Amino acid sequence: MAIWVDADACPGVIKDMLFRVADRTGTQVTLVANRPLRTPPSRYIKSMVVSAGFDVADREIARQVAPGDLVVTADIPLAADVVGKGALALNPRGELYTTQNIGHHLSTRNFMEELRSSGVETGGPAAFSAGDGRAFARELDRYILKASRSA
Repeated sequence: MAIWVDADACPGVIKDMLFRVADRTGTQVTLVANRPLRTPPSRYIKSMVVSAGFDVADREIARQVAPGDLVVTADIPLAADVVGKGALALNPRGELYTTQNIGHHLSTRNFMEELRSSGVETGGPAAFSAGDGRAFARELDRYILKASRSA
């Protein structure tokens, strides 16, 4: 069991939660980004720098993820890729992507992308809130508990 983080756009508060979980549980957390990131000194936390470019970090995460791993990402196509490999994906707002729901999320994302490309203003996501952080923490705790029972 490992946690992979699509770190370029991951909120700092989420990274801090993941750092605490890594040290508390001994879970390997790997942040993947196209620039160096500061991480606390820990044998359970590492940062991987990939070259700049569209979806380079996503492709690297999808390449390395293993069944049972967790990927933290707001990128739905990446979530679909890792779920297809037997992993789970959790967005920073606390929504878990699984085999049961990823098709719906991917369809909705593609529909919204079509609207935007045809010139329709769809607005952006709401600002990250404390409630989002709490939802993320609940799902992360569920994942850790379930993974520790399986081990």
